[in-house]
Amino acid sequence: QVHVTESGGGSVQAGGSLRLSCVASGYSYFANCMGWFRQVPGKEREGVATIYADTGREYYADSVKGRFTISQDKAADTIYLQMNNVVPEDTAMYYCAECNYWSPLRPRNNNWGQGTQVTVSA
Repeated sequence: QVHVTESGGGSVQAGGSLRLSCVASGYSYFANCMGWFRQVPGKEREGVATIYADTGREYYADSVKGRFTISQDKAADTIYLQMNNVVPEDTAMYYCAECNYWSPLRPRNNNWGQGTQVTVSA
């Protein structure tokens, strides 16, 4: 089971950038499929960007392709989400979690942490 801590969220104006970090804690380690999900009140949690640890292959939601980039630093047990050219629709609580290896933009389970809030102003 992977235990993570998300950070890097905050308020930013449209067109700006943010960099989110996800760090494993204690005896935790990253699974072969890890990534970022987001949720707004009243809507379902959606996959944003995920990555395979073994191959480095990346998967992105259509809404963020060309704007967001996911990366991993295995030595530091850290996964990043670089968010560029953000828009108000990116406003959400962002969570780092395991993804389904056979369906990478879906979560593997329901083990969610506290997340980090991102708010984009017009």
